[in-house]
Amino acid sequence: MAKARSKAAYMISAVAEQYQIHPQTLRLYEREGLLAPSRSEGNTRLYTDDDLERLEVILKLTRELGVNLAGVEIILNMREKMAGMQRQIEEFVSTLNHEIAIRAKRSAEEPKHSLIPVIQFTALVTPENERRAEARKRKAERKQ
Repeated sequence: MAKARSKAAYMISAVAEQYQIHPQTLRLYEREGLLAPSRSEGNTRLYTDDDLERLEVILKLTRELGVNLAGVEIILNMREKMAGMQRQIEEFVSTLNHEIAIRAKRSAEEPKHSLIPVIQFTALVTPENERRAEARKRKAERKQ
């Protein structure tokens, strides 16, 4: 299958020749709702790059995987739904990240307005602190 394309729209004869299929097959795909090419003022079918990508998927499913047209329709619908869900998830994650960033900035600027006090500190690990921690641990073990 050819991959070199421009931003133009292609007529049915050019698409049929490019993909080595009969124009009636393209018309069938359109009747079945698998393809929806745009139309010119003279009612000529015009296939865009997106239409050609969809046609390539259809041809791969039918030729290489042996899927019938009803199966192709189901697969294409599932792909569209999955793409929509993917966009929703990406939008949700983006919104969530934005909200987290805003709240983190607010809490850093105004920690006194928090419902739960947030204490930010850095623990210093020094030999003296380690000795004190060991002493507390031994004392707790003796009490048991």
